[in-house]
Amino acid sequence: MSIFGDLISTLFEKRYRNLFLTNSEDKNIIELAKELLGSYGEVSGGALAHMVFDKYAQISLKEKHEFFQFMANELEINPDEIRTSLDAYQHDPSETTYKKFSTASEPKRQELIRRLNHPDGATGRLVGMRKDLLSFVKESPELAPVAIDLKHLFTSWFNRGFLVLRPISWSSPAEILEKIIEYEAVHAINSWEDLRARLQPEDRRCFAFFHPAMPDEPLIFVEVALTKGIPNSIQGLLEANREPISPEDSDTAVFYSISNCQEGLAGISFGNSLIKQVVADLSLAVPSLTTFVTLSPIPKLKRWLAKGIVPMNVKHTDQALAAYYLLNAKGTDGRPYDPVARFHLGNGAMLHAVHSDADNSSNGLKQSSGVMVNYRYDLNKIPQNHESFLSENKIAVSPEVRALSASIK
Repeated sequence: MSIFGDLISTLFEKRYRNLFLTNSEDKNIIELAKELLGSYGEVSGGALAHMVFDKYAQISLKEKHEFFQFMANELEINPDEIRTSLDAYQHDPSETTYKKFSTASEPKRQELIRRLNHPDGATGRLVGMRKDLLSFVKESPELAPVAIDLKHLFTSWFNRGFLVLRPISWSSPAEILEKIIEYEAVHAINSWEDLRARLQPEDRRCFAFFHPAMPDEPLIFVEVALTKGIPNSIQGLLEANREPISPEDSDTAVFYSISNCQEGLAGISFGNSLIKQVVADLSLAVPSLTTFVTLSPIPKLKRWLAKGIVPMNVKHTDQALAAYYLLNAKGTDGRPYDPVARFHLGNGAMLHAVHSDADNSSNGLKQSSGVMVNYRYDLNKIPQNHESFLSENKIAVSPEVRALSASIK
């Protein structure tokens, strides 16, 4: 009955949309959005939401900017209403007064976003809208509250309970494989043969999170190599003519590339859940695995060194400089300056080893003079490492890396 009801609703929505279209062709996107906020029927609301999205796809960047300004200015909270309703709730805390305070505290644009999310495919289109919006915020910070409200709703819609972990293999649909090539953000995939080498061998794995509302769009994916021992370079890991090993002969799972795919979901973390789920699944699928590590870039190393913070009167090794940077370079919040370090250490990993000549690609040399780092996920120590990092900004680090850092005077 539910499927039949959805079918009938969709048919009526399309018919309503066609009938409505002749009366709305000349309306701009802001007028359509106001109508959507004033609509009460599910069918009319769905049709109007479709029309807003269609109009958005047609308008110029200037008009998109004006649409977001409308959301920021005309659909904002009213501070006087909030104060009045809060005073009423404090004087008489009841269901009625709390409901009035809750309603006054929520910007009307959140309701507009919820109504826009009604039609099929709407969630992906809203993610695309936020991608555009974030580019505007750089020059128009007054639009930031709109981006924050979208993030607030997305955090609920994309929480771990809704995400589906799917393995990506060489036999996955071509449109998914094309997106893996497109979204790879760490080590570029230059051809289909390059992709095959990462997916087809039995000692390679790839996993991605998907959302039911965006079934053909990966949100984040991780590429994994099964190895004997911990690798010290990406070129060795991705060597085209290497001999694959049997998974049963491996003892280490190496997370060598993690790529976020949707710019419109910036600020919503999936990586922590992804790594934990993949570790759990691989532990069951390949019992011989005892070690879980990354082979990670150090994207801001050379930028930080260029500030002249480290005394350079003595020739230091690249490894020592990288170790010093990873342990001592801090952001304003006291956490590591390096975003990759912040991510893995915050997940409970340990700073395990630093390797020179580990990434000889042009990007690797530009970012870190080719230095890479292993973060180790010790299943028995992840919880305590995580808690110490969050509560004390304490970095779990191996004696070897600590000694390298201490060599910098």
